[in-house]
Amino acid sequence: MKKINGVRFGEERALYGLSDVHLINCMFDGPEDGESAIKECSNFKISKTFFNLRYPCWHVSTLSIKDSTMTENCRASLWYSNNITITNTKMHGIKAVRECKSVTIDNCDIVSPEFGWFCDNVNVNDSTIDSVYVLLRSKNIVFNKVDFKGKYSFQYIEDSSFDKCKFDTKDAFWHSKNVTVKDSYVKGEYLGWYSENLTFINCTIEGTQPLCYCKNLTLIDCKMVGCDLAFEKSVVNANILSSIDSVKNVYNGIITCFNTTIINDDLDVYKGIIKIKKEEKNNK
Repeated sequence: MKKINGVRFGEERALYGLSDVHLINCMFDGPEDGESAIKECSNFKISKTFFNLRYPCWHVSTLSIKDSTMTENCRASLWYSNNITITNTKMHGIKAVRECKSVTIDNCDIVSPEFGWFCDNVNVNDSTIDSVYVLLRSKNIVFNKVDFKGKYSFQYIEDSSFDKCKFDTKDAFWHSKNVTVKDSYVKGEYLGWYSENLTFINCTIEGTQPLCYCKNLTLIDCKMVGCDLAFEKSVVNANILSSIDSVKNVYNGIITCFNTTIINDDLDVYKGIIKIKKEEKNNK
């Protein structure tokens, strides 16, 4: 690979169309205010580099970024690219990743209001994400040990899994399909509405009106905190290791918990079975 060390790039399309390049200690910044620096490129390795200009990595095939910074001025930083690895990097620009395939992110700090839209095969590990809308309409997502804060998260995602994560969000997993969340803490209002084949395993779920209008919803050995009016018009099978504040109008299925208030508007329509189990001594 051709090595480029310690160079500042400020002009538009500074490295357009290049291949087999290793950037080290470089800067994309300056009064020229150029955009699209690394566009239509392939096989780029980037380390210890500072990005402060718009649209730096579009239509790039095979890209590695390590120990670098993308500021809030670095908007729409990775679009229409594939085979991407990002490690120990700050990604603080809006719309940081979009319509990309095969993206692996490790130990990164992400602050991006519209992160990861329309992507396929995204793996995020040991990272923090702050995003209003995250991973909208993406699929094949794998999260492990991710601390996420946001609002309208993981909407319309498919075929994805989340393990050992912490979520502080609202309206999460709306319209999602084939998603599993395991060993995680999920705090937020209106969780999982209109989802299909959504599964929670050994999770703590906190927040009002969760998991309504769901199809084939499964909760295995979960706890629920401050969850009122849960499961409305859902088909659900749930084993809950706590009380539930209230459940309402469960279409079908079986919910087992320690205690709850059941609200049914029409017993002929809403046929969900609520089983109250006795608390064992070590749970009192």
